[in-house]
Amino acid sequence: RLGRWALPIGLAIALTVSVWSMERVPDASWKPALIGLLPWVIGKYVLCPLRWHSLSVAGRTRRWHLRAYAESELIGLASPAHVGADLWRMHRLRETGMTRPCAVAEAALDRLVGAIGLTVFVVASGGALPPQLLLAAGGLALVLLLAGLVVHRMRPGMLASRPLPRPKVLAKGIVISMGYQLTIMGLLIGTVAAMGEQVHPLQLLGVFGASQVAGILPGVHGASPRD
Repeated sequence: RLGRWALPIGLAIALTVSVWSMERVPDASWKPALIGLLPWVIGKYVLCPLRWHSLSVAGRTRRWHLRAYAESELIGLASPAHVGADLWRMHRLRETGMTRPCAVAEAALDRLVGAIGLTVFVVASGGALPPQLLLAAGGLALVLLLAGLVVHRMRPGMLASRPLPRPKVLAKGIVISMGYQLTIMGLLIGTVAAMGEQVHPLQLLGVFGASQVAGILPGVHGASPRD
């Protein structure tokens, strides 16, 4: 019975503390932040799990992916660099009977599709990124590609149990990722407005894209180059 009430009580306390803290900031208002938060919650805890479900070969339902993703995000918040999130998702996939290499490949594929969706979103919206960050992102993508080719050549059977997604499935995952990035933009606009300021959406998009690319550098969650 206590466990049933622990989650809603914890959420109520967190929300109360957040609103109380913002009310004490001069010229700040929690209402714009809350308006921006609502679409982000849908993007984070609905769109992202649906992307994972569309790419997954675990054969589980959408509800299973929604629950497992929410669990992973909670664990990720309590772990450095958010690494606990992917580890938990791989653990949950292993419970379905999936092999370890296949579980690792599925988590990596979901992250990769998310990164592609971010890149397409920023480029399509015309956001300007610093050339140094673009070069860093391109270098990382090249390293990952070379690593994949080496693994495919040296250990061809390692990822045999995890077939590559069909182009239609891949395209669907990228579109879902772009939708999630759009909800993040809504959250940023609401947060800036909550502080009593205004920033042009395209300028904010450039800052957002640069911060996402900077996120490739490791750091403690909440104190990373991205933040």
